[in-house]
Amino acid sequence: MTSEWTDSIPEAAREYLAERRLDEVECIISDLPGIARGKAVPATKFARQPHFHLPDSIFFQTITGDWSDANDEDGFIEKDMILRPDYSTATAAPWTGDWTLQVIHDAFDRHGTPVPYSPRNVLQRVVQLYRDQGWEPVVAPEMEFYLVARNIDPAKEIEPMMGRSGRPAAARQAYSMTAVDEFGPVIDDIYDFAEAQGFEIDGITQEGGAGQLEINLRHGNPVRLADEVFYFKRLIREAALRHNCFATFMAKPIAQEPGSAMHIHHSILDRETGKNLFSGPQGGETDAFFQFIGGLQTHLPSAIAVLAPYVNSYRRYVRDHAAPINLEWGRDNRTTGIRIPLSGPEARRVENRLAGMDCNPYLGIAASLACGYLGLMEERWPSKQFKGDAYEGEGDIPRTLGEALDIFDESEALHGVLGPDFARVYGIVKRAEYNEFLQVISPWEREFLLLNV
Repeated sequence: MTSEWTDSIPEAAREYLAERRLDEVECIISDLPGIARGKAVPATKFARQPHFHLPDSIFFQTITGDWSDANDEDGFIEKDMILRPDYSTATAAPWTGDWTLQVIHDAFDRHGTPVPYSPRNVLQRVVQLYRDQGWEPVVAPEMEFYLVARNIDPAKEIEPMMGRSGRPAAARQAYSMTAVDEFGPVIDDIYDFAEAQGFEIDGITQEGGAGQLEINLRHGNPVRLADEVFYFKRLIREAALRHNCFATFMAKPIAQEPGSAMHIHHSILDRETGKNLFSGPQGGETDAFFQFIGGLQTHLPSAIAVLAPYVNSYRRYVRDHAAPINLEWGRDNRTTGIRIPLSGPEARRVENRLAGMDCNPYLGIAASLACGYLGLMEERWPSKQFKGDAYEGEGDIPRTLGEALDIFDESEALHGVLGPDFARVYGIVKRAEYNEFLQVISPWEREFLLLNV
């Protein structure tokens, strides 16, 4: 390890390579769905190149791999982006057969301007808006996912994985340590991979679904936490494959089971004092606290298309099924879409429970912070605190991707924070994706319509 660039990588990456020869570097960037795109480069070549290129068309693809018409006025010419490494993101790829590091890159155009529809750039833009006001946003994401049996036939229903006991994972065993033990070998690899990558897991618990787990991460810088979720999705998938099962981050993979969310906790610090803006000198709740909630209530409907980006995402929003159906807010109330967890004044925070685990972590966190930012700038005030079971109320969020996209396309305020160019590209790509879905005839239609209508 004599290369100059390795002097600036995190300690965990240096420890991983201690007395070992680095073979390869994976130069990666997140596309709109959150898939890692990039190139695998021999370590010696990576040390000699300050950047590499990928076409901007990677941001114009739908989840199926088809192309949308989201290119700019120059047409679909697949212009090269300049991708520059962020060495602070260097981390091990411990599942590979040789000694490999992953490095996340940022995308710029030929003039050195950040590419506006690169998800990491979108989040960095939102964070900078906070910093321009003298604020430092802090987030803590929670990741829910399922471990399921291997499934290579799309026509076959997804089933829970087989546990150590030889029985399928059981449902309705939330917080059961016995249930967690069923997945012990997979969880052991998740911990080992996370340690090699320098990630600190705050805890792993069994959730309510059959084979559903949750991983909590420590609070911190939004971009760094989004990087970790981006890395974790790959890490967890690799750990599952080692044990003949799949890890899925679909919002609703199994019909009768709860969906998987990426709950996002937010707080804001004063950059000069380090104090939590949500708490006053005597520990009380501040105007900023209520305005942030008001911003979520006002602007989250416009952001649902980002927080719930696929047709499957809307199957999660089911009454009495562990996902919110409205934008009520309440203290220590998990039936509301916006929850205020129990905490002291220093840790006072606001939890957005609407984001699905299928969202791109950069875009999900950016959209959630954008709604709170707009509330602060507009001095929005929330509705009265909800008390009781919010599932008894009316739903007030979009129920389909098409409806959500209509609301997203009309939101000039949200576009102004996330970036108009991003909003244009995102809307076009998701609309193309939705149209692809509408061309598919489902088993339900064949079963109930074929001979009955």
